[in-house]
Amino acid sequence: MAELFFEADDLLDPKTVRQEVKEARMSPGVVVVIGVGGMGQSIARRQGAGRKVVLADFDEDLLSTAAEALRGEGYDVAPHHVDVSSRTSVTALAEAAASLGPVAEIVHTAGLSPVQAPPAAILAVDLVGVALVLEVFGGVVAPGGAGVVIASMAGHGLAPLDPEQERALALTPADELLDLAFLDRYPGPGSYGLAKRGNQLRVQAASAEWGDRGARINSLSPGIISTPMGQQELAGESGAGMRAMIDASAVKRLGTPADIADAVAFLLGPAASFISGTDLLVDGGVIAAARSGRVNPTR
Repeated sequence: MAELFFEADDLLDPKTVRQEVKEARMSPGVVVVIGVGGMGQSIARRQGAGRKVVLADFDEDLLSTAAEALRGEGYDVAPHHVDVSSRTSVTALAEAAASLGPVAEIVHTAGLSPVQAPPAAILAVDLVGVALVLEVFGGVVAPGGAGVVIASMAGHGLAPLDPEQERALALTPADELLDLAFLDRYPGPGSYGLAKRGNQLRVQAASAEWGDRGARINSLSPGIISTPMGQQELAGESGAGMRAMIDASAVKRLGTPADIADAVAFLLGPAASFISGTDLLVDGGVIAAARSGRVNPTR
């Protein structure tokens, strides 16, 4: 039997849960979208109609532009600056969201790619940032709520880790993750795949505690998506290899932000009420092609 990456905690008081469920049913809830790039904005549009939408990003100019655009389309938007690598900043975001109503949905899309940042920054944002969001928002998500972490197909393409490494990525306190010695074995682009594999493991581990609040959490691993980040990658050193992956895949095209928003909507919605602690691979068949020997999924 596979080892389960969680430790039992006391369940919430039933009276508290019943009161929070009552409050959540009386409100359409708050939607929190962390990261307002192409996928984040598409998800906000897909999930935000008739609800308070908290948009969060580190880039204040991008955040302001996205908030203004969504307001112009009729969305009720509350922008909030956040540094996901900072516990203090993530906590402030969670408190701000909770002050607006029951936090019904949290979607974490923020991240850095190898063409954008060095390994140290990638690990701080993509690995530690996700761990902090899972820990902090796990304490404020409303009963019946759900969350999705955007990981990457790169986590599926990473060479297998040993059980102790997987356990460390899943359970090490967020503030201690960067002290793990084996992180140094993944220089350059390898740090990205390691961080995304860590996201998948971290979500699996966090699902038990989210479940104690009556909430669900999953990850979603996109393939090559036509966002500004994806276009940067295609224009970079790994572009030729990425195009080869697309050509070898089943659908033979780039993914769109709408493809990801639709999959996120499924994971957040009632049709996925029996799904928690897992990863949904949305890559057009790239990893399947790699595993059949048609392409080498290097990044």
